Amino acid sequence: MFAQKPDPHDIDEDALEVHPPKTAAAGVKAVAVAMERGLAQAGLVRTARSMFRINQRGGFDCPGCAWPESITGARKPAEFCENGAKAIAEEGTLRTVTPEFWAEYSIEELEGKSEFWLGSRGRISAPVVIRPGETHYSPIAWDEAFALIGEHINATTPDRCVFYTSGRTANETAFMYQLFARSLGTNNLPDCSNMCHESSGVALIPTIGIGKGTVSLEDIHHAQLVLVIGQNPGTNHPRMLSALADCKKNGGKVVAVNPLPEAGLLNFRDPQTIEGVVGDGASIADEFLQIRIGGDLALLQALGHLLLVREECEPGSVVDREFVESQTLGFEAYAEARRAIDWAATEAATGLARAEIETVADMLAASKGTIICWALGLTQQPHSVPTLKEIINLLLLQGNFGKPGAGACPVRGHSNVQGDRTMGIWEKPTEALSAALEREFGFPMPRKHGYDSVETQHALEAGEVDVFVSMGGNFASAGSDTALLERGLKSAGLTVHISTKPNRSHIVHGRTSLILPTLGRTDIDDKHPSGRQFVSIEDSMSVVRSSQGRLRPVSEHLLAEPVIVARMAQATFGDSHPVDWRAMAEDYDVIRDHISRTIPGFADYNGRVRGKSGFVLPSPPRDTRTFATDAGKAIFTVSPFEYLEAPPGHLILQTLRSHDQYNTTIYGLDDRYRGISKARRVVLVHPDDLDELGFADQELVDVVSTFNGSDRLAERFRLVAYPTAKGCAAAYYPETNVLVHKELVARESNTPAYKAVMIRFEKRG
Repeated sequence: MFAQKPDPHDIDEDALEVHPPKTAAAGVKAVAVAMERGLAQAGLVRTARSMFRINQRGGFDCPGCAWPESITGARKPAEFCENGAKAIAEEGTLRTVTPEFWAEYSIEELEGKSEFWLGSRGRISAPVVIRPGETHYSPIAWDEAFALIGEHINATTPDRCVFYTSGRTANETAFMYQLFARSLGTNNLPDCSNMCHESSGVALIPTIGIGKGTVSLEDIHHAQLVLVIGQNPGTNHPRMLSALADCKKNGGKVVAVNPLPEAGLLNFRDPQTIEGVVGDGASIADEFLQIRIGGDLALLQALGHLLLVREECEPGSVVDREFVESQTLGFEAYAEARRAIDWAATEAATGLARAEIETVADMLAASKGTIICWALGLTQQPHSVPTLKEIINLLLLQGNFGKPGAGACPVRGHSNVQGDRTMGIWEKPTEALSAALEREFGFPMPRKHGYDSVETQHALEAGEVDVFVSMGGNFASAGSDTALLERGLKSAGLTVHISTKPNRSHIVHGRTSLILPTLGRTDIDDKHPSGRQFVSIEDSMSVVRSSQGRLRPVSEHLLAEPVIVARMAQATFGDSHPVDWRAMAEDYDVIRDHISRTIPGFADYNGRVRGKSGFVLPSPPRDTRTFATDAGKAIFTVSPFEYLEAPPGHLILQTLRSHDQYNTTIYGLDDRYRGISKARRVVLVHPDDLDELGFADQELVDVVSTFNGSDRLAERFRLVAYPTAKGCAAAYYPETNVLVHKELVARESNTPAYKAVMIRFEKRG
């Protein structure tokens, strides 16, 4: 069976269909959709060759998310979810974007196309360039492309060069990429983590001494209680539902906290079990708290208050006194801050009744092993960092570190976003990393902090970026304040996109722009003197494992990412540079040897990564119940009470993915769990809010956001009555990123506050 050609038509927003939301996720339907997408994109042979090597030992890591696999037990025949299958189908597609495509479509024509249309064209098959005054991309030889990059970099200064990274980038590429930027003399290394879990690291490092999660997959299986806050695993991390179902089988309980009732947290129908195929599936959430957007800080503070009240009534019943006294600081100040509570304000902030909060507090008090999981619903708020510190307070209170079934679990989205940070992709490198790189390579590393993603946007807008290089990703659509960001990208002297498929960033390009096609995670990488190569990734549980593609690339003109980095460096520095870039590109073992001597936890990298299941990086809070903070202990913190309040006539908007989407990549137009299909420009609003604001279900409106007296406009959206939390709304990104003011950010982490947008609706004439 052959792959289908892409649909020539783009999205017709007037074709919107609305159905009741689903109350269960996965099941046979998920399997059918996964296979249909694979066959349509890649055909029968490539689909079969790839699907059953995803996340298997000796196979390749799914680019769809960072959820882990078991490192000790057997793996299921299908260790992937529906959305992972869609990601593999899109990457393994037989559709190709040839030079003829670029000759057919001008930039002006492509600017009118959606991300869905662009991405569904297929894999880019050859490098192309567009120069000042030209209207179309045209072919360019690889040697000429690299020479052009070197020419532009050498014509400017390091601080005017920016190197963006997507979380798809493997460890080996990430290490080379950051070394290239720092060899130039800049720490301008923004990445997608700046836009998602930066708040997590900023909250965790000073409180527990590590910016990562402190649990294993097995911990989730055996936890007595798991809180899932600001996260939708049914769409964003579907394999997590299997872990939560195992937790329930083992007697654990799950609490879901979210403004929308998401199907996956209500019921999970595992298509690899009889019950999931012919039965009623597994109920997941024992309690569902439908919280108002931005009310999580107030909820967590209320839970802390209730636990301390119980402890006061029954000393020793809740607080792990031995742990608190020996391993933490700041408890007395925290206890004093939580002594009193304003229940009226708490209920207003959360939208929850006191009794609902007390029920969850009782569950926490009874649990001897609690895990709290979170994702972007918490990290993309103005007060994200204080909110996450309150999670740490709750966990510290009951000693939920360093024991089975307990700990902090930030759930990463992109497959190697955590590994990229471990490899040094960060605009604020530690002194330890800089010193280690200097010892290994023998020349000074820059100490001045570089641009994060938001600061890069400001620099682009100010005309202070001459060269912008993107290792994967789609910066134009991922960032906030879309119109200003696109204008800034167009002002850059050179934009370079190392990509697999067309996206919006290629269209809103610099004065000169290169698109360099690269191998994907699924592709065989064997054009090296030392033979076939593999890469490695780090998942959400700090497990490092190998990944090796199994599909023959669709074009002979694709280069592996490490090769592209090496050749950019050679074109920039010439042959006299102290780093042997060629050696790393020819044999990835050379890269891993450098990593083993510079990055903590990677000793004998080449030996250990070849083990059956890879290896686990050290985590002092998990492994030894110790905390590498400045004080040498875990830190309780005190944060003021705060929450989001919309102005009169406004709602609080959160941006989110559809079920047919991975970040800015749109696989299709069926958000079936929420009952939305065939269109994307919709806003989900509580029916009572529609009535109070004077609008009707499925009315066509313009959406206006307001921030610090400045308005942003998104035209032609359809209102959809939906059971979201009252006073709140939800809409898909990237279509609504235009509404997010570039200065609306989390205070300490500078992460765009995509979950805190104040909006109103205007009737269309």
